Amino acid sequence: MQSSGHRLRDVEQHHPLLGGEEESEAGAGPGGGRRVWFIQDGCGMVCAFMTWFLVLYADFVVTFVMLLPSKNFWYALANGVAFNCLAVLALTSHLRTMLTDPGAVPKGNATKEYMDSLQLKPGEVIYKCPKCCSIKPERAHHCSICKRCIRKMDHHCPWVNNCVGENNQRFFVLFTMYIALISTHALVLSGFQFFTCVKVQWSECSDFSPPVAVMLMIFLCLEALLFLTFTAVMFGTQIHSICNDETEIERLKNEKPTWERRVRWEGMKTVFGGQPSLLWINPFAGLRLRRLLMTRSRKGGPEFSV
Repeated sequence: MQSSGHRLRDVEQHHPLLGGEEESEAGAGPGGGRRVWFIQDGCGMVCAFMTWFLVLYADFVVTFVMLLPSKNFWYALANGVAFNCLAVLALTSHLRTMLTDPGAVPKGNATKEYMDSLQLKPGEVIYKCPKCCSIKPERAHHCSICKRCIRKMDHHCPWVNNCVGENNQRFFVLFTMYIALISTHALVLSGFQFFTCVKVQWSECSDFSPPVAVMLMIFLCLEALLFLTFTAVMFGTQIHSICNDETEIERLKNEKPTWERRVRWEGMKTVFGGQPSLLWINPFAGLRLRRLLMTRSRKGGPEFSV
């Protein structure tokens, strides 16, 4: 497919000609505001439900099996507030990761009218994704689950039922960090609970019968160990990628950078926004609930957006 001023190649690769500004409408709603993004993938929705179930199960065991029966009021209060705050932050980060457009390129924008609007110089080559018929910006890759090209796509994570890309990587990092923290907290509390109950009768440690309490805490320990291992690895991988300005796909494909790399603190500031502050670890930052409630739903493809 050729035009008088430029060539369009139907190949699965990217070109540094296009940046993210041309595709900014992908994250805009009908009225120009941000849309809520949700991938209708069965496996991803099951994994996301399991994530919430396991976090809420951990909260139940910590609160009702370990802390409320405790005779030490201040111990129970301090640990209860800390654990529940971390759980809320973790689940909020999970929601923001799952419901944020990761940087999807508009479908079917590889039209003659759109290419003419780019005002390309004669001889310049741009690339079209043959799977979603969109012009691919630099560092974009196609996701077979989202069925879209995603800017700075790192990977598709079924546990958040979404791609991790340019717009939601920050929330994914916060999600892994808070899950690792509550897993560590749960392990410490479980160890202290076992140690305390060995010294006294189990009936004085919990309102549940000893076999039930032991079974619940053993399952919690196994869950916390699994979560801690997974999230610690993912957190370290994400921080390494951010500091080296290289996504996991780019690293696996050994792609040579054609962009100006933002390394270490520059990369962190690009992803988390601005100078280091408490906003970096706040998953509520930038949330506009009123705008989300005022927008209308619209379906199309494997995702829907509001």
